[in-house]
Amino acid sequence: MTSSTTTGASRAAAPPAPRARTSARTSARTSARTPARAGGAGSASRLDSRRQWWGWLFLTPFTVVFLLFLVVPLGYAFWLSLHTKGIATGGVSEFTGVANYLRVFTDTDFLRGMLRVLLFVLVMVPIQVGLALAIALVLDTLATRLSKASRLLVFVPYAIPAVIGALMWGFLYSPRFGPAADVFGVFGLEAPNFLDRDLVFGSLVNIVTWQWVGYYMIIIYAALRAIDPSVYEAARLDGASNRQIAWRIKVPMISSSMVMIVIFSLIGTLQFFTEPTVLRSVAQGAIPTTYTPNMYAYSMAFSYSQFNYASTIAFALGILVFIGSYAFLYATRKQSGLKS
Repeated sequence: MTSSTTTGASRAAAPPAPRARTSARTSARTSARTPARAGGAGSASRLDSRRQWWGWLFLTPFTVVFLLFLVVPLGYAFWLSLHTKGIATGGVSEFTGVANYLRVFTDTDFLRGMLRVLLFVLVMVPIQVGLALAIALVLDTLATRLSKASRLLVFVPYAIPAVIGALMWGFLYSPRFGPAADVFGVFGLEAPNFLDRDLVFGSLVNIVTWQWVGYYMIIIYAALRAIDPSVYEAARLDGASNRQIAWRIKVPMISSSMVMIVIFSLIGTLQFFTEPTVLRSVAQGAIPTTYTPNMYAYSMAFSYSQFNYASTIAFALGILVFIGSYAFLYATRKQSGLKS
């Protein structure tokens, strides 16, 4: 009786043995896999580190050029703006701090140039942005080959270098050699001089607008093509006309792109230099060397060798451009997407 009971008990206790073996095998496999995973994580980390080093290596040429040709010259120019060198200092560069900046912001030539470029901003920026928006809206509604050709024709002036474009318009504006004399002569009229003191402002506005409208149009057109067409279909089902779709749907949806091109136009206009400098030789005194702040700085540096004061003018203009751009971005932060 006792032996049979013992045998039954041993049989009842026998089955857990395989489970113990199974758990032992599982733990062994787990322990064997753990180093492999650790090794895999380590190799992945080394691979990421290697990729980062390769990324920095590819960025090195740009970084070197950026430092040598932008950061270092800007630092040297700022150092020049804090010093004064001339007859009063015996030809020795002396540290004068912000004295040059105080002189710039009380310089009537600099202030007149700033007022002139601000007037250009008030006139040119709305014209450029308005024309670019109108052309982009028209081209967005066209689905023919004429649309591609039109985009190319509008964009071509931007591909022409600014100096060549200004020289070309200088010839067209010439009352003696340009076509204006022939065109006005057909009607028995004398061609006006588009480069005299009274008309040179409008002539410069025309040149810059002709050259930059195509660039701004491409930006607006790309933003319009990114809008889901189903939005227009839903608006048409609700009875909206093409004009309502354009002004109440398209324009609000590309507000961030509009803000961007206004900033581009604002910065470029405040730094106005190439066109008036090129036309100055044929404008018969209508464009002085102080016409814009950039022209004034160039004249002081390369005509009068006042490099310290020229650097101060350049940095003073940069400060005003930064303030104006920041103020505009802050005022349009909702349209630009900077604030939800």
